[in-house]
Amino acid sequence: MKKSFLCLVLSLGLVGGVQLEGVAQHHGIHGKLKSKSGAPIEAATVTVKELGTSTATDRNGSFSFSTLPDGTYTIIVKSLGNVIDEEKIKVVNGSSQPINLVGESRDSKLDVVDVRGYNSHNNQTVNVGKAGIIDKDLPQSVQIINEQVIRDQQVNRLSDALKNANGIAMGANRGGVNENFYARGYSLGANNIFKNGARTNNGGSIEASTLESVEILKGSAALLYGGVTGGAVVNLVTKKPKFEYGGEASFRVGSYDFYKPTVDVYGPISDKVAFRVISTYEKSGSFRDHVDSKRLYVNPSILYKINDRTDINFMFDYLKSDYTPDFGIGSVDGKLNQDVGRNTFMNTLWAYNKTNTTNGQINLNHQFNDNWKLNAIASYQSYGRDYYGSDRVQANAQGIAPRNLTRSKSDELTFNQQLNLTGTVKTGAIKHKILIGADADQSNTKAYAYFIDGINYYDKQGALKVNVYDSIYVFNPSETAAHLPSGKGLRTDMPGAEYLTRTTTNIYRYGVFFQDLIEVSEKFKVLAGLRYTYQRTPYADKYTYATGETEEVKNLDANKNELGAKVDQAWSPKFGLIYQPIKSSSVYVTYANNFTSNAGYDVDYKPMGPSTIDQYEAGVKNDFFNGRLTLNASVYRINNNRFAQQLLVKPDGTDNGDTNMKEFSGKTSSDGVEVDVTGSILPGLDILAGYSYNYMRYTETSPITKITTVVNGSSKVTEVSGNQEDVRLVGTTAHTANGTIFYTLQNGGAKGLKFGVSAFYTGRRNAGWNNTKINVRDVVDRLITVSPFTTVDISAGYTYKKWSILAKMSNVNNAFNYYIHENYSVNPIPPRSFMTTLTYKF
Repeated sequence: MKKSFLCLVLSLGLVGGVQLEGVAQHHGIHGKLKSKSGAPIEAATVTVKELGTSTATDRNGSFSFSTLPDGTYTIIVKSLGNVIDEEKIKVVNGSSQPINLVGESRDSKLDVVDVRGYNSHNNQTVNVGKAGIIDKDLPQSVQIINEQVIRDQQVNRLSDALKNANGIAMGANRGGVNENFYARGYSLGANNIFKNGARTNNGGSIEASTLESVEILKGSAALLYGGVTGGAVVNLVTKKPKFEYGGEASFRVGSYDFYKPTVDVYGPISDKVAFRVISTYEKSGSFRDHVDSKRLYVNPSILYKINDRTDINFMFDYLKSDYTPDFGIGSVDGKLNQDVGRNTFMNTLWAYNKTNTTNGQINLNHQFNDNWKLNAIASYQSYGRDYYGSDRVQANAQGIAPRNLTRSKSDELTFNQQLNLTGTVKTGAIKHKILIGADADQSNTKAYAYFIDGINYYDKQGALKVNVYDSIYVFNPSETAAHLPSGKGLRTDMPGAEYLTRTTTNIYRYGVFFQDLIEVSEKFKVLAGLRYTYQRTPYADKYTYATGETEEVKNLDANKNELGAKVDQAWSPKFGLIYQPIKSSSVYVTYANNFTSNAGYDVDYKPMGPSTIDQYEAGVKNDFFNGRLTLNASVYRINNNRFAQQLLVKPDGTDNGDTNMKEFSGKTSSDGVEVDVTGSILPGLDILAGYSYNYMRYTETSPITKITTVVNGSSKVTEVSGNQEDVRLVGTTAHTANGTIFYTLQNGGAKGLKFGVSAFYTGRRNAGWNNTKINVRDVVDRLITVSPFTTVDISAGYTYKKWSILAKMSNVNNAFNYYIHENYSVNPIPPRSFMTTLTYKF
């Protein structure tokens, strides 16, 4: 290689070069990849050039190629897409000769340094898959947003990164502080986001400065993770300690008084212990009037390499995030109205939303031998939210919206434990890659209710009632007094609030699973697995501050009989076929099943069991030009044929007027297509693109039915019905597409100059609420149709030695659109803005 290889090695954290150790007297080629300091290098790609066969190094830097014919082979080693070195290795009598390779800048043998920031992951092990198998052997779609993409696009939030993941779209941003994503028609919810394999909370908007990559496993992941919705799981991989001193300091500035300094420092404490500390502070205004935010984040971690077979990583992070809660411009007469200004603020000026998130994790890896490995994780997360303000902006046709107040507080504490045992065994000529796992979650949530002075009151029957705080004229809040009969303007006082109740809820989840990747032949593989999940929600405890008493919040039927603790049990199978006609292609079909919990009870007053959801997927994963270009595509169908809805007629023929009594009589379906393209076709030219289509809808719901109930001796007739069929579900997006191109000059006086452009398309979607069949009959439309939009970002930057600067103009075309939760949190997307990051590496 050329002397410039030294810079490449430093950027990889491989100070002084790398060492490849071959082991003699093994069938084929076996070895370990280490840095010169002795630290193993994980997830490097090792390729046998003559065969086009690749594998990835594991956590200990180990790799192997078995049953190779005698001959001389060229081994090419890459890490993070960069060529580290190559070497000729001779196999005699089925065994490899001992080799030692050190890639030094001064005596490198490669003439070209192949820098690929947006490299293929088809031949890499993905953490989100747990089993230690490479992506192309997984019979479902995987996408990875790597660190280079995160840097190039100056990602600040998880939503910024997930714009690059086709098939995942932000469906709502409630209050400007709660990002809600949808994948394949299903909300990602609270259970589908993980950090280093452990469940985490997105409530405070996840900080991106610590992210090494974002892994997305699309489709059902219930086999591996239990009670998750079926669209996708997202695993956030954070930056780890290194055994070489280094780091960087950066300062990011942007429009609307955005300031964000960040420091990242790592290095060895001893030959067995390394550390890393990442810290950032962010202060920002907004294009929205009176809206600002402050964030403080710190992430220390320690890696202890106990011996060559065992290491343990301790990770802790803390995020304090204070936002002005902003529910946007709201709706006017139930619809969007662009006469309400893009920047108009509707909340009270004193409103606040304060969150504190703490994560702690211990991650142990132990390799028993070359075939068996154990991963153990213990983690906890504490999340607290303190909110006060007005949160529903629903104006009438004249533009008058009453402002109600909400005072709330919640504290969540979650613990997670996991054991994942992976191993390789043979039964005759058939190879098995086995995963045996067990996991458990325990969560404790405390929700506080308040009595707001002058707003809450009790009626004569002792029921808690609510007064309106004030009203606002949404077209011009400063003219509110002129448009109200009372002539009163907006209030500015903050009423006092006292604790009313505290409700404590516990949830316990347990699961065990088994998965086997069966290599029937070189071209044909089978993946099969089964999981059992048990989930129990006991009665909640409700503490009343006025009396000092605690009572159980019991699950009761319509006759006030106890139903007992809520218990869900489910089996989640998975079966996939993988066919690899050539080394660079993989074709698969798969069936998987997941479940969702249901509220209510059946006709026998037993709590409703979970809905089991069937998923079918077929796809192809392709690498072209020796992995420089990757094209993956998939199609899927997700059927819920046990959708719970109100039971209309009891077995004895009488009408059921109990809305909590349900049956599995409904159906939903979600169909879609996804395409991913990544690559670095030319040196310095990186591309990332994707497209998805999804159609999620109800396919069978209850008809319009008249229900007769008897209340105080009098008959009452009520009409009920299910939702309208074959209409896109609220929150889901029909089409999404993304495309990013970055080019960095490789030679000449302008070497290090970088240019980039990104475009993101969000298709038509529905907000509001899906209409019932009664709504359709009565010509009442509760849907809000949201038009598609495209934003374009352009970037330019320059790197010189240890310094780099990168500038970006976002939404160059100044697109105007919204993210909508129901019909009251209507948040406009940001207009054209600027951002620049200055970085110094040391």
